[in-house]
Amino acid sequence: MSIDTLFTKLDIDNHVKHLQSFFSRDCSIILQGDQQLHFRYIEALDKLEFNAPPHTQDFHTPLMHLKKSGVLGFESIFEILKVTRYFNYLNNQEFKGLIGEYLKKIVIPDEIKDIDSYFDTKGSFKEDRDEELLSLSSNIANEKNEISAKLKRLIYNSKLSSYLVDNQVHYINDQESLLVRGGFNSVLKGSIVSRSTQGFFFVSPDVIMKSKDKIRALNQEKDRISFEYAKSFSIKLKEIELFLKFIDKEFTKFDHYQARVLFARATSTQIIKSLPNQDISLYGFKHPSIDNAKSVDVDFNGNVLMITGVNAGGKTMLLKSILSSSIMAKYIIPFHCDKTKTKIGTFKKINAIIDDPQNVKNDISTFAGRMLAFSEQFSEKNALIGVDEIELGTDSDEAAALFKVILDELIKRGQKVIVTTHHKRLASLMADRDDVSLMAAIYDEERRKPTYEFLSGIIGKSYAFETALRYKIPPHIVSEAKEVYGEQHERLNLLIERGSTLERELKQKNKELDKRLQSVKSLETDLKDKAINMDDTLLKDRRILEKEYSIAIKSAKEAASMNSTKEIHKKLNEANKNLPKKYEKEIKQNNNYEFKVGQRVKYLSQQAQIVSIKGNEAFIETELMKLRVKLRDLKPSGNVKNVKPKVSVTTQKDFKSGLKLDLHGLRAEEANEKLDKFLNDALMQGFDEVLVYHGIGTGKLSYSVKEFLKTHPSVKGFKDAPISMGGYGAKLIEL
Repeated sequence: MSIDTLFTKLDIDNHVKHLQSFFSRDCSIILQGDQQLHFRYIEALDKLEFNAPPHTQDFHTPLMHLKKSGVLGFESIFEILKVTRYFNYLNNQEFKGLIGEYLKKIVIPDEIKDIDSYFDTKGSFKEDRDEELLSLSSNIANEKNEISAKLKRLIYNSKLSSYLVDNQVHYINDQESLLVRGGFNSVLKGSIVSRSTQGFFFVSPDVIMKSKDKIRALNQEKDRISFEYAKSFSIKLKEIELFLKFIDKEFTKFDHYQARVLFARATSTQIIKSLPNQDISLYGFKHPSIDNAKSVDVDFNGNVLMITGVNAGGKTMLLKSILSSSIMAKYIIPFHCDKTKTKIGTFKKINAIIDDPQNVKNDISTFAGRMLAFSEQFSEKNALIGVDEIELGTDSDEAAALFKVILDELIKRGQKVIVTTHHKRLASLMADRDDVSLMAAIYDEERRKPTYEFLSGIIGKSYAFETALRYKIPPHIVSEAKEVYGEQHERLNLLIERGSTLERELKQKNKELDKRLQSVKSLETDLKDKAINMDDTLLKDRRILEKEYSIAIKSAKEAASMNSTKEIHKKLNEANKNLPKKYEKEIKQNNNYEFKVGQRVKYLSQQAQIVSIKGNEAFIETELMKLRVKLRDLKPSGNVKNVKPKVSVTTQKDFKSGLKLDLHGLRAEEANEKLDKFLNDALMQGFDEVLVYHGIGTGKLSYSVKEFLKTHPSVKGFKDAPISMGGYGAKLIEL
């Protein structure tokens, strides 16, 4: 089956012809070569803006003449120049990406550029490039003016005026003539060119013959010079014959690309790439032969699709739609569909068994013709086959068994088959296979009309009786036919109908569930957005708090470097003012909170338990130590627990010492004990740098302090204090 015949059978021939009108050359719609590569170029070109190429002829005939050392006429030469000029135009657009890389490979030779300079935009030879040609054209123009003047003198000659039919100069057979009456011979010498329908004569006067002979001679000289140029141009073109073959082939290929892109834009159609499989998922497809067509959705991933249901319900058009979309995707012909969902596989061959083969000429019956068509399919591989009315021309029961086996055999051979049928028996025989899909045309029983919509997974009723009533068959005839049809068959139809109803209800419920699911997803998205916004807000607040704490800590560090107690208190007050307001609010709240002995609390970053409370202070126990702290510095962290009284010796934290410790006059053991307590207090209060005075003296105390600091786990490092803060008699300790 030829490709044009298949286009006609599928009713897409006009659609294809419309696409061909966008071509600049007459050529086949089939794009030879790697279709996947072609699609990449078409997709890339679709993203660009460009002008369509001019209409031009292919180079087959000119190349044949050049091969035989012939001379091309100016018209043939200009056909070549139109192609090279268009590629120059594309290169000047400086496209990026795949198209830009492709155009860079097309370099126009200097021979073409030289020839191009002799022609204007309309393809006329520029005579100003040759002085002799320019002079000849000027002389021809003068002679034509002379002829015009002589004819005017004749028209206004009083002797001839009575013979003139009109005062116009007529061009008959490319000759200037006057229209005169009979008897003109006495006043006008000339040759009769033709006669009018009224019996008058068109006469070319002898007085202009001399000028016409001059013009003829001048034109012959021009033709001689033009031929020399054409001969010179042809020699240059023959030297670049390989380039001409290359550019001719590339232009034809690009012509295919641009035609598809501009056609898709003009018709609002989609360019679909066929995939390397045999699945068909068609969504939103509209057959191009139907005005205001309903869109078609088909998910056909098995081996056989059986379409059943009401007569005139669109079964044949659905079959044609699937085959049409497949062949248009194969040859990258744009069509209407939902591009985001549509996925169409690749098939080596696509065949349509649609028409009734019976006619007088081929002397074959309907059924025999169908059998012949099926026999040809057994030799195919990787084919998509569409069969309309598979039971055509034979007994239904026998056909069901026969076609069931035929379809099984085609499946074994790797074929993919679409079938429309009224055989409920055949459909039921095939329905038990996992690779068989069912679709049924829907019938509107209230309006007694087909809806041209389809449901998947069911066998449809033919609605023959309902269709007969719709087309005015008398009701009593239909009722009698139902009785003849029999009760069993009617029950089968009722079961089929009930299945269709259940399927429609299920479909409606699925739609409602999809809507609810979409609503839940929307709420989920909103919650995620709110969570993200809350995280952003918390992050901003955290950064503000960190900045405020940083300022407060900086002030505290400055206080540690002061010598004057007054300056130290001043800086500490500044640090307190710089504490975040939220923190101050929490302190006030804690002042109103009533803590109890045994309660779990949080002190700074440590978990602790209250051992005893006295006034506004509490004695707490952490995992590492026991401390006496202010109640305002505590935060509730748990319930009250029964605490057994414990006898323990503790030391009160010396808040007066601040960030400095003076060890002058103490023995080494006393100094180390006091230093250990001081460092623990500093850590609990969050200080990372403190100052310890030990003096110089004999050096024993200084040595003891150094050795102690070296082994203390919380000391990151230490060094002698600056001169202004005690010099060698003090240590600046980093915690």
